Amino acid sequence: MNDFFGTLVVLLLLLTALYILVNQDWRWAIAALGLQYIWAFLLVIATWPAELAVVKLVTGWIAASVLGLTRLNLPEDPALPDSGVPSGRVFRLLAAGLVVLMTLGAAPRLADWSRAFGIYPSWGGLLLIGIGLMQIALRPGMFRSALGLLTLFSGFEILYAAVEASTLVTGLLTALNLGIALVSAYLLSAPSLEVQE
Repeated sequence: MNDFFGTLVVLLLLLTALYILVNQDWRWAIAALGLQYIWAFLLVIATWPAELAVVKLVTGWIAASVLGLTRLNLPEDPALPDSGVPSGRVFRLLAAGLVVLMTLGAAPRLADWSRAFGIYPSWGGLLLIGIGLMQIALRPGMFRSALGLLTLFSGFEILYAAVEASTLVTGLLTALNLGIALVSAYLLSAPSLEVQE
């Protein structure tokens, strides 16, 4: 992966993760999650065989589709009560800025420590792990937590792809991603199912 292409992919990955973190509209957040899986795929394919990397891409799109279809069938979400935690867009962007700074410092050391990690997968993986954690911590609601978990695991998979490329591990990670999406979909729709009974 040449420098220009690697930097471009990492920047696009960062933009989609930031968009999911600050955006209020769930439809655009799902679209950004789908794009995020494309950029993650481009980082993973540098170390994995193409057929295994495609599994990650398709799994991500299925997980995003499950969440999107579930959210589409629910009534529009009323405004969540203010939890007292500063959660405005500016605060979330500043918190993400800290993640970016930490990643810029940690990724070269990670790449030096283990020759298995290239610099671009290190940047991409650490960015997604950090911003996924921010999403879980700063955005209330099951839907936003599911987006954060999927982002976090996507970052983990980018890093783990440099270490292990077995079919069994790929299957387990696929099952984990789909499990997160299905459990989240169930938890999202459970309150409306109780009302219907």
